[in-house]
Amino acid sequence: MADHAKSDHPAVQAQLDRLTALSPGRDTLGLERISALCARLGNPQDNLPPVFHVAGTNGKGSTCAFLRGAIEAAGLKCHVYSSPHLVRFNERIRVAGKLIGDDALAALLSEVLDHAEGLQASFFEVTSAAAFLAFSRTPADACVIEVGLGGRLDATNIIRKPAVCGIASLGLDHEGFLLAPEEGIPQMEPLDRIAFEKAGIAKYGVPLVTQAYSPSMQQSVVEQANRAGAIPTIRRKDWEAEISDGQLHYQDGFEQVWVPLPTMAGRHQSDNAALAIAMIMHQSLISIPREAMAKAMQTTRWPARMQLLSPGPLVDRLPVGSEVWLDGGHNPDAGNALAKALDKVANVDVICGMLKNKDAMGFLKPISSKITSFQAVPIPGHEHHAPEDLCSWVRTDVGISETRSSPSVADCIDHLATDRQPRKVLICGSLYLAGEVLKANGQIPN
Repeated sequence: MADHAKSDHPAVQAQLDRLTALSPGRDTLGLERISALCARLGNPQDNLPPVFHVAGTNGKGSTCAFLRGAIEAAGLKCHVYSSPHLVRFNERIRVAGKLIGDDALAALLSEVLDHAEGLQASFFEVTSAAAFLAFSRTPADACVIEVGLGGRLDATNIIRKPAVCGIASLGLDHEGFLLAPEEGIPQMEPLDRIAFEKAGIAKYGVPLVTQAYSPSMQQSVVEQANRAGAIPTIRRKDWEAEISDGQLHYQDGFEQVWVPLPTMAGRHQSDNAALAIAMIMHQSLISIPREAMAKAMQTTRWPARMQLLSPGPLVDRLPVGSEVWLDGGHNPDAGNALAKALDKVANVDVICGMLKNKDAMGFLKPISSKITSFQAVPIPGHEHHAPEDLCSWVRTDVGISETRSSPSVADCIDHLATDRQPRKVLICGSLYLAGEVLKANGQIPN
């Protein structure tokens, strides 16, 4: 089953076990099954508050977090659907500002699964239907929906009339799904195809707000928008944002907004925040004052995105004065963003685990100049690169001599603690690994 979801709540686990038996072994793209499932449920996706729909390779989760932060800072209630979860399945569904409770989640999953018999609905399709059902039954002022994979054929794309759509940073990831040959889809360069797939969320009459891309990628986005009758709204053409005088300055042809820089680490978070502001400014269904956008920059947090871990059972194994950063990035674009976030940091001890279908060296090379030591770990329950292979590639391809394969993050931490010197540690390479780390350190996302 996708994401290997587990729950400590018996009723939720019983439904997850049903889902394991019902779903195919891996998620499959396409709108036929989710459309049929939602039709059986009364099409709850058509009865949602104004929807902010966000796609992208990297940064879409952070963009969604900034959107939620601004909406709630305005005193409004916000539903949020995001993926994957890090520790608890409940993280995927936030109802009117609060993570869905176990009893409500178990009942929703049971209802959806009762209606899913015979459809071979995937893990993500069942989860999406459950979220739509929860959101349709609880009043709120807005709904933030994160695309799961791609866009054009993602289960969330059955939302027919969002308030605004957004596309975050684009790069190569999930190539086995998004670059697969398909009848009726012309051949194109890989990144152009990625842009084509992500822009498939475009809807008639709805602004499609995007970051800036290469000319050919931008052309793919605009062609998709035009095909759908959407309103392409492209950074550096229709809107812009820059850091100026220690603030983030947004402007388009009509408006300007000045806000503090995000407190989330990494320059790329300013880009994600800027996209959230642009999406807010280009929709007209809810009003969010500038003061709320400014507050969101200071209050928004998103776990496992250059997150400085708090003291806890894992961090406390290191000498006093150590810092442990956690990042779930796992592709070359994320590696480049991580390198910028580490711009003023040197001598980092890296602990890394990566899924087998990820470009390990494409991710690691951008940060190679920062690495003092490298330890590789497995990712329990998932197909992953062998730690010995990761170490070998790091030694050969980037010249890091101090490498070590290890059975666990805790063992890596203990190894670093042996010389009793404060360390700067980066744990990275997978959101699944990040979830294990947060759980081990007692930092359960809420």
